Amino acid sequence: MNSLNGKKALVTGGSRGIGAATALRLAQEGADVALTYVQGEDAAREVVAKIEAMGRRGLALRADLGEAAEATACVEQAADAFGGLDILVNNAGVGVLAPLDQLALADIDRVLMVNVRGVFLASQAAAAKLPRGGRIITIGSCMALRVPGPGGTLYATSKAALIGHTKALARELGGRGINATLIHPGPIDTDMNPADGPYASGQSEMTAVGRFGSTDEIASMVAYLASEDAAYVTGTEIAVDGGHAA
Repeated sequence: MNSLNGKKALVTGGSRGIGAATALRLAQEGADVALTYVQGEDAAREVVAKIEAMGRRGLALRADLGEAAEATACVEQAADAFGGLDILVNNAGVGVLAPLDQLALADIDRVLMVNVRGVFLASQAAAAKLPRGGRIITIGSCMALRVPGPGGTLYATSKAALIGHTKALARELGGRGINATLIHPGPIDTDMNPADGPYASGQSEMTAVGRFGSTDEIASMVAYLASEDAAYVTGTEIAVDGGHAA
């Protein structure tokens, strides 16, 4: 049974990794799905083709969430193309891992503009369009809950900011029947952080289950939070991290 029939979704950063898996899972559940990308137009088009092969509408939008106008415009474009918007998945993000004394101002600005300001602006734009039953689902990081070593100060700061953002959104939008939630993925097998990469064994050992997670495991949680089954779930952060924070 498709739990999201007739719903219209936007997934930022949806051309690869967690974003692509999420876009495809939402389409599988019955939603029309728009996705954004910065680079990798061909990959974005491939995801859209798969969405359309399921009989859903798909849309690829080039948008840099670090640019204020583009963070807002992609929401407007998705809603205009689909005739509304029910689900926003704030997935786009950048990571700069480096010792504190090696972080340049440009690094700080870029990470905070994409991971915090971009999420805020997209959520603000979506909130003006979402109907009762709407969802804002944000992808955080296990590093907002547990930082396992040095070099993660900037990235952890940006992801920890999303906790307060999500809780405040839930309070502000709850009266309108709109839910806001935050997912903290643990180590996930992606092109950027492969399960067979040079740093993988240490990350696996930090989890309770001793392995990386898959993008599909994150996407399944997004699909649940977007569904009516999660109507009473809001203002909370959910770790899908294999026990990384245990």
